[in-house]
Amino acid sequence: MDRDRLGDALEEFDPTPGERRVVVRQALDLSDSGRFEADTGNALTREEIVRNLRDAPDKRLPERWNWWLGSLAMAYGGTNGSKYGP
Repeated sequence: MDRDRLGDALEEFDPTPGERRVVVRQALDLSDSGRFEADTGNALTREEIVRNLRDAPDKRLPERWNWWLGSLAMAYGGTNGSKYGP
């Protein structure tokens, strides 16, 4: 996954530079871990990330990201401290 292309795609959520940097870093970590692909059978792409973040009820990018990770934890197991936890 390309850091710059993901960061550009996240601009639709009007993040601050810090918000963008943190979410990009966490998304890259998730991609590198292979957890998402192992659980869902799909590659983690920037399109997949943006599509899911659009579904989140919260406005700010970090809250949207945390909401999605919580959804993944509920769907594929775990709670705080799990493979999808903070």
